[in-house]
Amino acid sequence: MHNVGSIFRTADAFGISQIYISGYTPSPKDRFGRMRADIAKVALGAEATVPWEQIDAAGVEIFVNNFKKSGGSVVVLEQDKRSVLLNDVATKISGTLEILLIPGNEVGGVERELLDLADVIAEIPMRGKKESLNVSVAVGIALFAIL
Repeated sequence: MHNVGSIFRTADAFGISQIYISGYTPSPKDRFGRMRADIAKVALGAEATVPWEQIDAAGVEIFVNNFKKSGGSVVVLEQDKRSVLLNDVATKISGTLEILLIPGNEVGGVERELLDLADVIAEIPMRGKKESLNVSVAVGIALFAIL
């Protein structure tokens, strides 16, 4: 919940136009339509100002394909043999008006099917002993580097 709230707040700071939520990621509203206090606590109102949409997990690949067909670029934030350094992403997608950033799950990563749909797979260089960052931190770093 706190990661989602943090991503909403970061998205607001960068002027992101839409957040898409899928899988087991919690949305700002619970199954009864009530706003989640634990997300709101971290988002500080961004959950109400940044538009969001729930994408059914079974339809994610269709959604990503449609996004690409409309002229958008898909950037997956993940460690992969095809990854480029995050610093190089902006030049690879320059001129693209719409960018869909898909962050990897902190443990399981991004599914192979979505990696295969990516225009760019980007990796944040890790200089310490750990191999990854908290997802909300990684999203903030990626948005700063790409935008």
